[in-house]
This record gives sequence, structure tokens and C-alpha cells, in this order.
Amino acid sequence: MSWSKRTASILFLVLLFGLSGCSSSDSKNESAKMSTADKGVKDSVQSGKGEGSLTSFDPKKETSIDAVKGQTNNQKVIYQADLELRVKNYEQTMQRLEEKAKKYGGYIAESNVTKNGAEQVSGSLKLRIPQEHFQDFINNAEGQAVEVLQRNINGQDVTEEYVDLESRLKSKKAVEERLLSFMKSAAKTEDLLKISADLATVQEEIEVIEGRMKYLENQTSFSTVNITLYERKVVVPNLEKGQLNTWEKTKKQFMKSTNLLLAALSGLIVFILGNLPILIIFVLLGFLGYLYYKKKKSQNKRE
Repeated sequence: MSWSKRTASILFLVLLFGLSGCSSSDSKNESAKMSTADKGVKDSVQSGKGEGSLTSFDPKKETSIDAVKGQTNNQKVIYQADLELRVKNYEQTMQRLEEKAKKYGGYIAESNVTKNGAEQVSGSLKLRIPQEHFQDFINNAEGQAVEVLQRNINGQDVTEEYVDLESRLKSKKAVEERLLSFMKSAAKTEDLLKISADLATVQEEIEVIEGRMKYLENQTSFSTVNITLYERKVVVPNLEKGQLNTWEKTKKQFMKSTNLLLAALSGLIVFILGNLPILIIFVLLGFLGYLYYKKKKSQNKRE
């Protein structure tokens, strides 16, 4: 009888200790859960800690691998060509290039002309051509030249940069949405001001990223073509109008010769009349000399 009582008392003590251990462990678990919940509530109430978790948002975790693969398939390359051409007719070639650019949906960004005297004309064009017509336009421009002096084509692949910008933009948009949601639920003025400052910074970064993306889209959708044209002319001196009038020149020469003849006759008449006395004396002397010579000759024959 005594042995059974001892056994029962021992079992009772073991059961009592087991129940007390379970109750203590349950209480510890509940206290731990309560402390964790309280900590989470405090973290959500404190805007500074909440904003810190937002600003440390990792874009790599938000961007999926499939999205990146799909974006890289759309390759973006910035093309630029520099051409130097010698042409027969500068103005005509310039007009054809402008018409061809408009036909392809492009436009002229810059245009200038330089003249080096009358023998050489040169100028340059800067055109923006849609990328799908880039090579066709270059072939057409070279076909209008007498000689291609220089041809340089460069391509810059900006696909990686564009994909990175898209990823950053997506992450910044997500941060912006979270800040807006926290702004709606903010109760304190201090928290509201701090969230507003962070939101303004994020929105400014979004504008910068969008501006860079628009620039890359424009540069990749329209290629730049710089063309320098040279024309060397053979200058023929212009003939004056009077040099081709034969009849007028003939009349002038006839009048000149007539005036020269009249002037000679006038001078002769003036010479004769003006020197008439002297001339009469010389004529009489000559006549007397002739008579003397003739008489002398006849006497010599008689002898």
C-alpha cells in the first residue's frame, strides 16, 4: 500500500513539472510574437525607417531576367556618316539631296555655302535620315558625285545603356508609387515633409532618365549624315557687247581711215599754199637749169 502511494506521488510531481514547463514555453513564444509585432508596428509608424527601406530599393531584384532578354533583342545603334564629294553642279546636287532627304522622311539640320572666288564653290549639309533609309540615302548621294573623296561611317551600340535606363526608370517609378502611398497615410507633419523631399528627388531622377531615353530614341531612329560638296568651275572671260558688233566696228574703222586721208590731203594743201612763193622760186630755178642743160648738150653735139 505504501509502495503504491509513493508511485502515485512521484507520477503527480512529474506531471506537475511537465505542465509548468509547457506553460512557460508557451508564454515565452507568445511574448516573442508580441515583441516582434510591436517592433513591426513601430517600424511602420516611424517614417524615417520606412523611407530608408524604400530608398534602398534594388532595381536588379525588381527586373526579371525575361524582361531584360526581351529588351536586348531590340538593338539600338546610333549611326553617323561623313562624306566628301566632288560634283559637277553644286546647286543641282544640293537640291537633289534635299529632295531625297524629304522623300525618306528626313530633314536638314544645317546648311552652309562657301565661295572661293569664281572658280571654286563648296558647302556642307547636315541631314537627319530615318535609320531604315540610312544606307539607301548614302548610296544615292555617292551616285550623284563625280568622285568620292572621303567616306566614314560610325555606329555606336547603346542597347545596354537603354536597357539599364529602362530598368532604372521602372525601379524609380515603383519607389515613387510607394512614397505616394506613404504620403497618404502619413499623420505627422514632419514625416510628410520628409516624404515630400524624397519624392521630389525621385521624380527629378525620373525626369533625367526619361530625357536621356528620349535622346537615345531620337539618335537611334534618325541617323546623322554630314556631306561636304566641292565644285571646281572653268571660268571663261565674258565678251563685251561691243566686241561682237562687226558692223559698228567696220563703220568706225572706215571713218578713221577717211579722216586720216582727209587730214593728209589737208596737210598737203596747207603745205603747198603756205610755201607757194618758195616753191615758185624753186620751180623757176629748176626750169632755168633744165634750159641751160639742154643748150649745153646741143652745143656739144655740134662740135
